[in-house]
Amino acid sequence: MTSRRTRARMIDRLRARGIADETVLAAMNAVPRHIFVEEALSSHAYDDMALPLGFGLNQTTTISQPYIVARMLEILLNGRRSPGKTLEVGAGCGYQSAVLGHLSRDVYAVERIEPLLARARRNLAQLPDIRVHLKHADGGLGLPEAVPFDSIIVSAAATAVPQDLLRQLAPDGILVLPVGGSEQYLYRIERTSQGFVETRLESVRFVPLLVGLA
Repeated sequence: MTSRRTRARMIDRLRARGIADETVLAAMNAVPRHIFVEEALSSHAYDDMALPLGFGLNQTTTISQPYIVARMLEILLNGRRSPGKTLEVGAGCGYQSAVLGHLSRDVYAVERIEPLLARARRNLAQLPDIRVHLKHADGGLGLPEAVPFDSIIVSAAATAVPQDLLRQLAPDGILVLPVGGSEQYLYRIERTSQGFVETRLESVRFVPLLVGLA
């Protein structure tokens, strides 16, 4: 079965689970997820599950399941046609970065684990139409040299919302991230003229957002 057909099945499953934003679905369909996973796991590349990447210090790093990627991007768009200038915290293997690259031409992604960032660079190099600015950096600090951001998306769970990320949001910008410890929830935080508006959404499970470089 070709990756094109398995991608189509993945999109059908995402629709069945409630993903309705066609912009997000088109971006997910455009990215060949199999190039971002270990060869031994390629048969599961389009299954709706997280897959291990093998880089981690005290926990296993993963490529997020397609539903979680699609759901967070749908929340991030919030009805917009594009997320605008976007910061991704936790580039991982580059998969979500690639999907973001189909949604915006102005994407920045940071990753604290240097060998994993090198893998993301290699993976994204196979998609010459995708442009993502990658940097080895502590994601909790954001990316001060590139502020402000219309959108920020975080792929690891913070115990509290990082204040540096809030400060780097542009007016009317949106931050989407998991927050919590043993219990985690997705949050959408919007920067309005009256201040920050937080919305708690569904329960999730992510690796913790760690500080420092590795």
